[in-house]
Amino acid sequence: MYRYIFLISILFFTACEQKSHSNLNGKQLLEQKCSKCHNTDLPPKTFQDEKAPPMMAVAFHIKDFIKAGSESDKIPKAIDFVKDYVINPSASKSFCDKKSLQEYGVMPSQKGKVTEDELQAIAEYMFSHFTLKNLTEAQALQNRLAKMPKGERLALQNGCLSCHKINQELVGPSFKKIVKHYEGNLSAIAKSIKSGSKGKWQGYRGAVMPAFGNRISQKNIETLSAWIAKSNKEIKR
Repeated sequence: MYRYIFLISILFFTACEQKSHSNLNGKQLLEQKCSKCHNTDLPPKTFQDEKAPPMMAVAFHIKDFIKAGSESDKIPKAIDFVKDYVINPSASKSFCDKKSLQEYGVMPSQKGKVTEDELQAIAEYMFSHFTLKNLTEAQALQNRLAKMPKGERLALQNGCLSCHKINQELVGPSFKKIVKHYEGNLSAIAKSIKSGSKGKWQGYRGAVMPAFGNRISQKNIETLSAWIAKSNKEIKR
């Protein structure tokens, strides 16, 4: 009987450890632990004085050069490589070419700054996020955004279109209704975006738009307000 209790105890604590590990946020940890040196954007941004290569380049490079018996073994081996290299880095282990090693140097050991479980979560996120498929989709979105009027682009990037449509009620009033409510006054629309909508609208199941003054610059708020007003005029024509 004691053997069964002992076995159940082991299974219980193992499950707890797995649950704890699964709760780690790889994306958040990547930003916290890696973004001071590595650019984590997709597609990546590059800078003249960057301390380390972009994280996308790191992930692609490791996946390309890691030796594995089969394609399905590549990611687990790549994750193990990251976990080892971050704690015990060396030029002999690095997959970087000589020029890159001369430019960036060997990364300093992060021993004591990141745990093994955190590294596991970071590496899992790296190799699931920085993929050719995600890069292609991100580039397509960038191209789409580049062709939009700046106001529409700001509306999309800041989540405005999740709650508002130009001529349709959604979580919040339509842009057409907003422009009518403020009688086309751009300053009033801009103030509403900056300070939020608390107490300004009835209904909408009590939904209140938060203030965006700390997220969007005043100049971009004015651009967004002008686009909202213009989109309403285009509907009327």
